[in-house]
Amino acid sequence: MSEDISEEERRSGLRTIRKVAPYLWPEHEPWVKRRVIGALALLVLAKLIAVVIPVLYKGAVDALAEEGVPMLALGAVGLTVAYGVARLLNVGFQQLRDAVFAAVSQRALRALALETFQHIHRLSMRYHITRKTGGLSRIIERGVKGVDFLLRFMLFSIGPLILELLLVGIILTVLFDAWYLLIVAVTIALYVWFTFAVTEWRVKLRREMNEQDTDANQKAIDSLLNFETVKYFGAEGREARRYDSAMRLYEQAALKTSYSLAFLNFGQSFLITGGLIGVMVLAAIGVQNGALTVGDFVMVNAYMIQITIPLNFLGTVYREIRQSLVDMGEMFNLLEQPQEVTDKPGAPALEVTGGRIALEGVHFGYEKTREILKGIDLTVEPGQMVAIVGATGSGKSTIGRLLFRFYDVTGGALKIDGQDIRDVTQDSLHAAIGVVPQDTVLFNDTIRYNIAYGREDATEDDIIAAARAAQIHDFIASLPEGYDTMVGERGLKLSGGEKQRVGIARTLLKNPPILLLDEATSALDSDTEAEIKDALARAGQGRTVITIAHRLSTIAEADQIVVLDAGQVIERGTHDDLLARQGRYAQLWQRQQADEEAA
Repeated sequence: MSEDISEEERRSGLRTIRKVAPYLWPEHEPWVKRRVIGALALLVLAKLIAVVIPVLYKGAVDALAEEGVPMLALGAVGLTVAYGVARLLNVGFQQLRDAVFAAVSQRALRALALETFQHIHRLSMRYHITRKTGGLSRIIERGVKGVDFLLRFMLFSIGPLILELLLVGIILTVLFDAWYLLIVAVTIALYVWFTFAVTEWRVKLRREMNEQDTDANQKAIDSLLNFETVKYFGAEGREARRYDSAMRLYEQAALKTSYSLAFLNFGQSFLITGGLIGVMVLAAIGVQNGALTVGDFVMVNAYMIQITIPLNFLGTVYREIRQSLVDMGEMFNLLEQPQEVTDKPGAPALEVTGGRIALEGVHFGYEKTREILKGIDLTVEPGQMVAIVGATGSGKSTIGRLLFRFYDVTGGALKIDGQDIRDVTQDSLHAAIGVVPQDTVLFNDTIRYNIAYGREDATEDDIIAAARAAQIHDFIASLPEGYDTMVGERGLKLSGGEKQRVGIARTLLKNPPILLLDEATSALDSDTEAEIKDALARAGQGRTVITIAHRLSTIAEADQIVVLDAGQVIERGTHDDLLARQGRYAQLWQRQQADEEAA
């Protein structure tokens, strides 16, 4: 079983690397390729200089000890200067390499972050209502950081390390003998095996820590988003205990990760030190026997220390690459989430000639086992206002979601001016429909920004005109900062009625031919509702309007009222007609009237 899991993870890692590669070597951006090639050239140059440094060091030591043949007749001082210059060039070329590659890395991060952001917005409503936003943001954050690490360190750490080890191995074999190479090779092999084996174990611990981190973060965000509810129920202590419980599990997972890191670091140090001692003993014997100079002894030591540093780094790099692959795997899994609602290839834009809406035998269910709409037939003529009423769960709001194509119908068709909305682009469909929901949610920005959200190119005059039509301009003008007033997160600094008016102004600015009012006044008090009703009536002038209503008093003037029950149309007609029939609508009307009188 564990072998199957490892194979699955390995394939997942290779999949992730394949997905990242195009960002490193894009087809139509030659400047990126030139920078990658330039960075690699600088990398090779730096490594060639790095393997020469110990040779210069040896020459300086031998010259000072007056042993062996003076190197290049430079003398001790000259060799010491050459040694310093070589070290400086090595560092300089490495830094230049990083500077050349930085633009490649940042471009890849930006492109991937944008692609992920756009994909999340394309995912279906079903995905978003089941996904935890806090956990989602954490996955994206860790995934993008993982790409940054992988691009920089996989290209500039693993490759260079292999190159440096090969060069050092060749030099040790040529200048000394095969025993040195054997000790170095065995040390490296044991080190790599130990590092990879322990890191695989640590990845499981790290994944558990990530899961607990995501869970704790989600609980914190969930609690903060529901700040008012927490206050209403005096649940601050309960929320703190809930968060602390999640953090306790994170703490336990983090401790396991820390302990395993200490074990890994000590094991790596033990192996490296063993190899270093073995090579140094051989060199010491050679010096005692007169076969080697003191400079040779120093050079062997310098080479071992030189390869020890990247080898120590290998443990960190492999661990981080392994973790980055896990983090990126989660993000690429997100990118591979299928879009439930997609445009057909070559789909044309919706052409609204009048705004006639037709539901023809529409069936739909959020789950296959439970159908919500059961063959709905409904026609809304251009310029008409049609109200949809019914008890909770009858399918009223579902019709609005289908019209905006948050979901696709499972049977029948939904058409606008004879065009099946599944055959046109979603962008054009969304542009044709304006929605005023039950609870308008605003961005944590100014009133101007929130109204202007209705149309990107809106002028100041357009914004003010929309605010006047929504009957909120006078209120905004009375504020100390006017249209520059910040509304707070989700618009919490405004009252329910004020938020709804901003939402109406935003929709009016969009100027859509079709208007969907989804219980736009049900969350308001009666006085505020009466004021909003007038603004909504103005908004509906000259447009096809579907209003999903809870309070029947707001839709008495509708051209047609459709009564739903258990996903089927049971009555339709004008307000007066339906009252005269003494059916379901009349019962709902009389009940609401009695409730209002009692209130």
